[in-house]
Amino acid sequence: MRPILAAALLALALWAFAALTALPFAAWPALPWRAEGMETGQILLAFGLMPRGAVALLAGACLGLAGALMQAVLRNPLADPTTLGTASGAQLALVAATIFAPGWLAGGALPVALAGAAAVTLPVLALGARRGFAPVTVTIAGMLAGMLCSAVATALTLAQGHYLLSLVIWNGGSLTQQDWSGAAHLALALAAGLALAALLARPLMVLSLGTEGARGLGLGLAPLRMGTLLLAVCLSALVSAEVGLVGFVGLAAPAIARSLGARTMRQRLLLAPLAGALLLSLADGALLAIAAMEGPSLPTGALTGLIGGPLLLWLLPRMTTHVPQRAEAGDGLARRARRPARVLAVLAALVLALSALTLFGGRGPEGWGWIAPELRETFLPLRATAILAALSAGALLAGSGALLQRLTANPMAAPEVLGVTGGAALGYAAAVFLFPAPGPLELALCTAAGGALALAALSAHALRADLAPARLLLAGLAIGALASAVLGAIMASDDRRAWVILGWLAGSATNVTPAGAAALAALALALLAALLAAARWLEILPLGPATARALGLPMAQARLALILLAGLATGAATLLVGPVSFVGLMAPQIARSLGLTRALPFVAGTWLIGALLMVLAAFGARTATFPYDLPLGLVATLVGAPWLFLTLMKRTAA
Repeated sequence: MRPILAAALLALALWAFAALTALPFAAWPALPWRAEGMETGQILLAFGLMPRGAVALLAGACLGLAGALMQAVLRNPLADPTTLGTASGAQLALVAATIFAPGWLAGGALPVALAGAAAVTLPVLALGARRGFAPVTVTIAGMLAGMLCSAVATALTLAQGHYLLSLVIWNGGSLTQQDWSGAAHLALALAAGLALAALLARPLMVLSLGTEGARGLGLGLAPLRMGTLLLAVCLSALVSAEVGLVGFVGLAAPAIARSLGARTMRQRLLLAPLAGALLLSLADGALLAIAAMEGPSLPTGALTGLIGGPLLLWLLPRMTTHVPQRAEAGDGLARRARRPARVLAVLAALVLALSALTLFGGRGPEGWGWIAPELRETFLPLRATAILAALSAGALLAGSGALLQRLTANPMAAPEVLGVTGGAALGYAAAVFLFPAPGPLELALCTAAGGALALAALSAHALRADLAPARLLLAGLAIGALASAVLGAIMASDDRRAWVILGWLAGSATNVTPAGAAALAALALALLAALLAAARWLEILPLGPATARALGLPMAQARLALILLAGLATGAATLLVGPVSFVGLMAPQIARSLGLTRALPFVAGTWLIGALLMVLAAFGARTATFPYDLPLGLVATLVGAPWLFLTLMKRTAA
């Protein structure tokens, strides 16, 4: 218990440092506290800093208990309110209610947060039930559902300028308090949660023996799972309602409890809340101390988000006792088109037809129709530039997705899922902070380098840990979660350069210059040429390293070249569409469903489908909320995330 005592003392010391810096101990108010008889500093201490310290402990304990319950009932060491999408669902519901129906929050935020959390968690668990609650599959589905909710919440935030600052800070998980009501609510919830968890400890211990063994002992699995998950979702929703989005505490706390020697279920359910309380308190205390030394003031959730990516990467190789990797392997071979050249010709014709339709048609002040002749000279060049840019970005992302799927022999690989897009986003942010006035060249190079570095780090980790395809996807999602946490911390800071990145997150093809669109088109054509030239490599790589070496393929050089190519392509496209898009995943899936399975028609068809999808996204972004443009990446995400979820639902376990 020495680590726990040391962590508690450190958390107390950090909080005390911040409190004493704000107000000397001699000036602290005496009980009973009455605001009308206090000075400003005393009010801030008694009704701000003190309840904030209590909320950090209580919210961390609630999240730790929720994570422990989820992990126990799903037998999944990766489950927590963040990785299952529960917290993001609550976040989206609260953001939407704040903007569109603030009256719903008059009776408290908990019902709205609970509805949002349940609306996201239930489909994820439905998928889990179809796949035997395989840990990696459930976690991938939950994190993708969370990405979709976060993308929609970000778009709503960007669309409402008068809510922007408060929502950005709240989305980051701010523990700032104005009274003791939040602490009281969390204390009541934690007490009830601990009491119910004590009753669930024995049935959960029986469940840990295995599904068949639990049934043999007469345990009702459905009521146990439903009740346990309902308790966990309620705890998570309450924390989201009180303090916003605080990520990955529920993932880390049970892992810490296990590392401290918790072996029985009762020990885990007791130690996990304690570990969560200390973890969140340490994070909040560190930020309070930094702010007391005149450093940046950041919401606590932005710091805890940094835990998730490294922790997921650390846990993945240690999961062999929970589920065999072969249970999460990819599906069998797809059908093959008899005449792939005809399929490619149809796709090319569709791209041209849709581009022309988007160029001349659309939605205007008088409704749907064709652009007026007198406006064509003004608007057609602008539309043509936007269409060319969107088409080229889609082709780049799709080509990168095709490349990654062949490289990893995994039909679920994509720049967005493998963390390449997140790395590219960090590269863009680095350019904004490193250069006084970054130009297109600096932004392009840094964005591409970020994507390539993220993919290289993922490749090194996968080779060292010998990850199966599904676990490789989760490792990529972990890198993406880490990138999102860093971006969230930047967004929540008071640095002026954060607004540059926030504007870029909106991603709109209408802001691209003709020169930029032409450069993007040239890159897309160069990528297509490179993919066609590497068709032999891409045909051999899915057969495995041993076969590839036997056929004379230089594995190290081939992998390095393809990784760099994918990073460059993703970085160039991300400059336009922002860090979230599922075109790189959807396009290869559609190409495969059309029977384009051989390397040459596969990469060419994927390239065309990516262009087609992004033109559709550009059309929807321009017309769905006329006269306002939606973020281009958001439209692609709204289509792509449900597509991937349905794809996961259709696939069957091996």
